[in-house]
Amino acid sequence: MTTTAWNQILNSLEKSLNPAMFTVWIKPLKGSVEGNRLRLTAPNDFVANWVRDRLFSPIRDAARQILSTEPVIEIAVLSEGRPGKKVHTPRSAKPAPVAAPRQAGLPIVQVPKASKVNWRFSFDDFVVGPCNELACAASKSMCDNAMHSDHLFLSSAPGLGKTHLLHSIGRDLSRRANKKNISVACLSAEQFANRMVMAIRANSISQFKTQFRESIDVLLLEDIHFFQGKEKMQNELLCTLNALRERGCRVVLTSPYLPRELNGIDNQLVSRFCSGFLANIERPDLQTRRLIVQEKARKLQVNVPVEVSDLLAERITTDIRQLESCLNNLVLKARLLNRAVTMDLAWDVLENYTAANAAPDLGHIIEFVCKSYDLSEQQLISKSRKRQVVLARNTAFYLARKHTDLSLKAIGDKLGRRHSTVLKGITNLEREIASKTPLGRQVAQTVERLSA
Repeated sequence: MTTTAWNQILNSLEKSLNPAMFTVWIKPLKGSVEGNRLRLTAPNDFVANWVRDRLFSPIRDAARQILSTEPVIEIAVLSEGRPGKKVHTPRSAKPAPVAAPRQAGLPIVQVPKASKVNWRFSFDDFVVGPCNELACAASKSMCDNAMHSDHLFLSSAPGLGKTHLLHSIGRDLSRRANKKNISVACLSAEQFANRMVMAIRANSISQFKTQFRESIDVLLLEDIHFFQGKEKMQNELLCTLNALRERGCRVVLTSPYLPRELNGIDNQLVSRFCSGFLANIERPDLQTRRLIVQEKARKLQVNVPVEVSDLLAERITTDIRQLESCLNNLVLKARLLNRAVTMDLAWDVLENYTAANAAPDLGHIIEFVCKSYDLSEQQLISKSRKRQVVLARNTAFYLARKHTDLSLKAIGDKLGRRHSTVLKGITNLEREIASKTPLGRQVAQTVERLSA
């Protein structure tokens, strides 16, 4: 009974917590339930203190839900040298001081194997057009050993297929592998950095290096621009890439920016990024967007009239994720209302999306930004560091990158700034929007009005 209750609490926590958080901190715990008392045993003080300080509330909520009463939670640590004996430490209790404290070991997350990765995409459902033909061919060649390079760098604006191709490569390599379980590490740059930080804190950096340099056959790493300005992490990544190259392993990296557009990245690492094949994915043309809608409709097993697919393809031009999401919502709404997919229904759903008949050019963007922030074009390109002017300028950088094919340098030339300043402005603005700060919400509303 106690085991069943703890397993139910575990299942609840697995659903409510971030997968990495659950794997690193909850999985190592042993639990037992007696009445309303939940006893947890951690492998060491480091894990116990971390769980006590940061995960006590979600554990209590999950236990309360399963036990239908207010739980009493005790966190235990296995005492050294006496296996099986547990030292229970209530949450409020402070650990007793010791004469020579040592750094406790932290359970390092194992590099995901192909059998454990949830490959969300495949080449079969990737719609190829002039915008992505080269990137798709290069990705397939990585799986076929048809390319002389074992290093691929995919670049595109958000929502145009980088992750789709990355997962397709992982899925295909797993299927074609000569050995049963080819080791594939598929993660974001931020996840790589977080694992490195945890390994350093746990005095287990040698295990981390072994995992990524010696234990994997393929490294699929997303959003490498995250490493900008992070010198120690760049050094570790460079050593990892060099070690993988020496072993003949495949590496695929992605970023919205080309290597030469990155700022605050060591020259050796930029050189390594450029050492393989660079493939840039452009915004899809109208015909490709139509094919995407038709293919998605086929997979959803729904009849979408040609005029409806044309409408969606014409109105949503810059983001494939948004195009697919719009179709999903259209189909769901039709099914909930027990109606056919029609033009009227499509227009209703489109009101919830950023749609436009044509993507704005840089001149239109500058005019829009100046009007939104009540500035002249001379003020926008001036050297002023006033908060409102800097915000307007960063908004122009962001919109130009999102809606045009211009490079960071070309955008900077037009607005009198270096490409590194453009990149920094875009990054700052994206962080505000993603964090949904008051400033981020204000900017998001301004951005949405451009295509209204």
